[in-house]
Amino acid sequence: MIDARVADAFPARHLRRGMPSAAQRCLLVVVLLSFAPFACAQVIDIAWDSDGKFRREMRAEPGKFVELCGKLSPGTKVQWRFESDAATNFNVHYHEGKDVRFPVKEDGVRSSKGTLDVRSEHDYCWMWSNKGSAPTAIAVEMAKGP
Repeated sequence: MIDARVADAFPARHLRRGMPSAAQRCLLVVVLLSFAPFACAQVIDIAWDSDGKFRREMRAEPGKFVELCGKLSPGTKVQWRFESDAATNFNVHYHEGKDVRFPVKEDGVRSSKGTLDVRSEHDYCWMWSNKGSAPTAIAVEMAKGP
């Protein structure tokens, strides 16, 4: 039996009689996944203090990810560092149309630091993926300046 939410989101009139096309099957998978009973991410807005600093302690659940995101303008530099109690896959990324750009990408790290030199205005995200079987504590410090 199809869940009523799925039926409303994907009415039968969109399917031809017989086997649905590849595009229709793909759309159906997307719709079904959108109702999956799990949360994939914790997305946190970066709230800079009056000194241009941001600190946060977070927890990434097993198989999930957590990310810190905020809009940055060209000419801005962000010094960042983090430590976690287990290895994570870490990246700094932004979206450019359908493409995702990764100024930083590191797998299996417990700590890292660097400086992001912003060259174009975007929402930038610092993201940690927990591929382990236990929650992971992450402590982050960031400082923004020209």
